[in-house]
Amino acid sequence: MEIIEKIEKLKKERRAVILAHNYQLPEVQDIADFVGDSLELSIKAAQTDAEAIVFCGVHFMAETAKILSPAKTVLLPDRTAGCPMADMITAEQLRALKAEHPGAKAICYVNTSAEVKAECDLCCTSANAVRMVGEVMKDAEEIIFVPDRYLAAFVAEKTGRAFIVWPGFCPTHARILPEHIEAARALHPGAVVMCHPECRPEVSALADLTISTGGMIRYAREAETREIIVGTEPGIIHRLKKENPDKNFYPVSDAVVCPNMKRTSLEKVLWALEDMTYAIEVPEEIAARARRCIEAMLNVGR
Repeated sequence: MEIIEKIEKLKKERRAVILAHNYQLPEVQDIADFVGDSLELSIKAAQTDAEAIVFCGVHFMAETAKILSPAKTVLLPDRTAGCPMADMITAEQLRALKAEHPGAKAICYVNTSAEVKAECDLCCTSANAVRMVGEVMKDAEEIIFVPDRYLAAFVAEKTGRAFIVWPGFCPTHARILPEHIEAARALHPGAVVMCHPECRPEVSALADLTISTGGMIRYAREAETREIIVGTEPGIIHRLKKENPDKNFYPVSDAVVCPNMKRTSLEKVLWALEDMTYAIEVPEEIAARARRCIEAMLNVGR
């Protein structure tokens, strides 16, 4: 395909690496050097000698890549690809919340802006949030958890901790309802149901597993089960099928599509490399504080 050849040629000329989140369109995943979750991709890109990073994802992901690779050019192929949950809290709102709870430690989900990360003590992913609270914040008397109330509920259940919770959520995962789980089980009796921690607690309660996208990839590879119902954005099913051709994967609902994750096309990846757009910049004062927040997480277990 001519467009793929052009992308490959320009990628070499620009010394670029292409990253694609698990929820991206299949054809975008297929031309990427790395496919994965947002933090995993940013770490992998930082470890390469690439001069440019094309991040096929949403804005906060490209920001995180820039924070971890300040010397590299980071490009977001569609400048309007945002994350509604990340946009549900601002640094100003978090500062006001912290002022109401002096002495509280603040932990933020990686799905936040650089400005919000800069205001926090610690970052977490859906995969390590339980560990971060249980280990790093075990001595904190009060913990502010932003912005996802459903991930906070999941971690609270696992750790027994109470949080000061921001009422944010992922609109895509919030569309998954208990009746979707029940209907999927009726259609595929015997299939294992896995759902994302961004789902509502009443959905997680009905699933067999509540795990991150990275956890879903690992489980699908290692489990003996041949049939899995996938309770997250269905973009991940392309990778699951590709890596496990002998297994069957079913979306929990066709209504769980994230429109922002589908904004990036092959054409936009090509244009990003042609014009070196849209370059993501994070002011160094904010980047330095956000980097400390992320590194506090990455240093655990090192």
